[in-house]
Amino acid sequence: MEVRELTCICCPLGCSLTVTIGEETISVTGNSCNRGMEYGRKEVLSPTRMVTSSVPVIGGVLKRVSVKTGQDIPKDKIFACMKEIRNITVNAPVSIGDVILKDCAGTGVPIVATRNVGKVS
Repeated sequence: MEVRELTCICCPLGCSLTVTIGEETISVTGNSCNRGMEYGRKEVLSPTRMVTSSVPVIGGVLKRVSVKTGQDIPKDKIFACMKEIRNITVNAPVSIGDVILKDCAGTGVPIVATRNVGKVS
């Protein structure tokens, strides 16, 4: 049996979770809500994270545009994702929600713009 201590990141409460991993069961205690229970189970079975960064903009009123993954990606793919993001440049104009990269690091998850960047006149 394995026991892991985690801090839930689902809301500002930051509950201290204890996740007990048995041969066929996983139990979570310390959570104030169901989201904490779900987070604890997911974190020990297959942890995921959102990735945020920025990429250079060519011909824009700003030099960079902020981007993020369209959804969580497996935690072990973060460095591969960042490597791909470092190789991207975009042309202005850019709108919030524009897909900058369709499939980041083979995850099937897009990289999307989180800000508008106008074109230099």
